Amino acid sequence: MRRRKSTIFFVVLGVLLIALAVALQVGWILLNLQQIALLVLGIIFFALLITGLVLNTTFLVREIRKNEQQDAFLNSVTHELKTPLASIRLYLQTLKQRDLPKEKQEEFYDIMLADSDRLLGTVEQVLAASKTREKARRIVQTPIDIPELVSECADQIRSRYHLGEDAIRVLDANDELPIEADSEEMKTVFLNLLDNAVKYSGDDPEVSVKFRLRSTGMVEVHVKDKGRGIPSSELKSIFKRFYRVPANGRTDPKGTGLGLFIVRSIVESHGGRILVKSRGLNRGSTFIVRLPVSR
Repeated sequence: MRRRKSTIFFVVLGVLLIALAVALQVGWILLNLQQIALLVLGIIFFALLITGLVLNTTFLVREIRKNEQQDAFLNSVTHELKTPLASIRLYLQTLKQRDLPKEKQEEFYDIMLADSDRLLGTVEQVLAASKTREKARRIVQTPIDIPELVSECADQIRSRYHLGEDAIRVLDANDELPIEADSEEMKTVFLNLLDNAVKYSGDDPEVSVKFRLRSTGMVEVHVKDKGRGIPSSELKSIFKRFYRVPANGRTDPKGTGLGLFIVRSIVESHGGRILVKSRGLNRGSTFIVRLPVSR
């Protein structure tokens, strides 16, 4: 009996010790789990904090860049308005105060007309940029022969910069490629593209325009120049409002930074798309406008 009691005692003691060991082990695991949970929560909150700081910094940088671009735009517009006005005023004063030969008077009149066109072009760009941002704007579409329209735009740019026929070559201009579009807006598109091609090509521009009809029912207009080119890092940004490719110490043609933004807005509102290709600085650029063909 005494042996049986001692056996029971040791069995009970063993069970109690095992239970205590299990309890200690479970408690240790729970304690570790609590610490792990706190660690995980801490990591999550830290990650959220870092994410918030990154997003806030990104937003601030974008706002700063936007403000800088808007300031640059205001400076450019001010210059583009002030310069021709000052020039016109100077020539008018000269004509008023001096008795000039007729040939000189005609020369002054031509210069003032050119300055007036420049002034009008700046105002029209600002108005066009405002118009393209209107969600409910109405597009009046009419049948247009795109090679004919581009040829007219090329003639206008040649006249503006006093260029010869070879400076802007419109290839396959006799092919009929009809589209449905707003005629004035399409003129704005190709006048901007051709004007840029000439301005960024230096003193001896070589610009070519060719057309291609795709099997997808789209007509492509390729405007190619051999001018300054565009760095690959800037290709995705050039269609943004107010954006201008950094001059990097070079003499940069004046402008508002609105031209390509207007072009893309008009093309996309007509169900089309615009692409740009360039192999880098001083290797020229090619702008490709895709528009749906009339059916």
